[in-house]
Amino acid sequence: MYTLGLSCFYHDSAAVLLKDGEIIAAAEEERFSRKKHDSSFPGHSIHFCLTQANITLDNIDAVVFYDKPILKFDRLLETYFSSAPSGLKSFLRAMPVWLKEKIYFKKMLRDGLKKLTNGKKFPPVFFSEHHLSHAASAFYPSSFESAAILCIDGVGEWASASAWVGNKNNIRPLFEIQFPHSLGLFYSTFTGYLGFKVNSGEYKMMGLAPYGKPVYKDLIHKNLIALFDDGSFQLNLLYFNFTSEEGMFSEEFSKLFGESPRKSEDTITQFHKDIAASVQAVTEDVVLHLAKAVKKMTNEKNLVMAGGVALNCVANGVLLKSGLFEKIAVQPASGDSGGALGCALAYYHLHLKKERLISKNFQKGSFLGPAFTSAEIKSTLDKHHFLYTEFANENDLDSELVQNHLTKEKVVGFFQGRMEFGPRALGSRSIIGDARSKEMQSTMNLAIKKRESFRPFAPIVLKEYVEDYFDWKKEDESPYMLFTTQSKTKNLPAITHVDGSARLQVVDRDIHPRVHALLSAFKKETDCPVLINTSFNVRGEPIVCTPIQALKCFMTTGMDTLVLENFLLTKNEQTSKVTDVKWESAYAED
Repeated sequence: MYTLGLSCFYHDSAAVLLKDGEIIAAAEEERFSRKKHDSSFPGHSIHFCLTQANITLDNIDAVVFYDKPILKFDRLLETYFSSAPSGLKSFLRAMPVWLKEKIYFKKMLRDGLKKLTNGKKFPPVFFSEHHLSHAASAFYPSSFESAAILCIDGVGEWASASAWVGNKNNIRPLFEIQFPHSLGLFYSTFTGYLGFKVNSGEYKMMGLAPYGKPVYKDLIHKNLIALFDDGSFQLNLLYFNFTSEEGMFSEEFSKLFGESPRKSEDTITQFHKDIAASVQAVTEDVVLHLAKAVKKMTNEKNLVMAGGVALNCVANGVLLKSGLFEKIAVQPASGDSGGALGCALAYYHLHLKKERLISKNFQKGSFLGPAFTSAEIKSTLDKHHFLYTEFANENDLDSELVQNHLTKEKVVGFFQGRMEFGPRALGSRSIIGDARSKEMQSTMNLAIKKRESFRPFAPIVLKEYVEDYFDWKKEDESPYMLFTTQSKTKNLPAITHVDGSARLQVVDRDIHPRVHALLSAFKKETDCPVLINTSFNVRGEPIVCTPIQALKCFMTTGMDTLVLENFLLTKNEQTSKVTDVKWESAYAED
């Protein structure tokens, strides 16, 4: 049977297709629409999923939505009424939208599906709960027969954090913490206070934190957030106002820290760095606090995580280092896009009570998006008059790439196989370089990514050698770049953050065979099994999906080399631009 999971209408819309419980395809709508964090109905993503399986919507047995909109509407109403008259402008803006559109989610979903069936009959639509979708997305793809489950985000319908326990094909709830007490919104409030964009700039604050000292940690614990013995926490709502027109915090918030909010164009000072460090430290405390409660309630040796806060790889690293759990697995699409996966799996296993397939690589490395044939790529290259070299086999390509490009400190766009599902580039739509280069980080940040210089890059490292270079056990899985640990060497400046840390992607031959082959070729040539890896895009743009998008990014940035499957292009050989669009005009705040 076929199950189609959907998330949309808030942010990070996505579609996921299951066949008999196996993931066939998954993709975020932003990759097709080119609108970052696109919230619209995921028509393009659905079309891709159906095409990948060579079916139509008529073959789908059930469509499952990741959220229960009526419960979310209930929460919004109660929140506005409890805070009235504060937030009146926001209420008057939001309610007509909800009354006109959001309440009629089922109709909106049906209308979107009708367009894909030319008005013909379409499958029944089911609704999951937001945190159940997160929990299912974390547990079912994991390799654990049983595990504790922790979900932490901004807010779903009411829940902002929840704990569950999973066993075989069953998931059972333990407790939840409800809005407005939210670790995700707590973190986002400081994101906005530091002048970064809420709901996308949180990782900037995480990257800024190592430049500061947590001098405000005690002040925050004393005034803003209280932790209780049962594992719960509460925010002091005197300082927070999530329905305010002016921001997510009150005047008392700024007074507490003695400085006005930073504007996005303002200089980042030591104060801002210290605030970031303090907030990160408190966040780690709260995550560990919640995890201890879950451990006490379940006594499980394994933990799985999802929700937006689960993308905080520094907190994940601290939690793993604590030894509280033997193994920790994090859903690579932990945000709302992963909800599309979770709701489909929850329907299949909980509603239909189907048995679960437990596999080390159930999620297939998260390479679940579109791929392009050599014939398709060659047609695009020839159409736009690009000069290229086509290689007959992967080994010859990797030898050329290593010997004449990577070891020469060239910046390489690497476009291979199926696109990643989730926010991390894992070697399929990546920009790579020599991690030993002292200039590589600044080159990538300024000439390629067009972003702030303080933001770090991640290493990809062969699993066989990870213990030689990083404080990491070979048996611990980190295929999705979701844990931070300390580097053991000073010889990898391009991927080592100011505090000596690195956001680690451990490359397993069974999960990432193509990336493993390239790293092996680099190791053979240089005796170094590590490369720098960042997502194939520029600031404000989604990761590239198609060859033409990769070519545009290649031609309009300082990238030196581009690999599209078995085709290699060098910048200095090209005689014409692939587009007359000025890429710089597309840069947006991220």
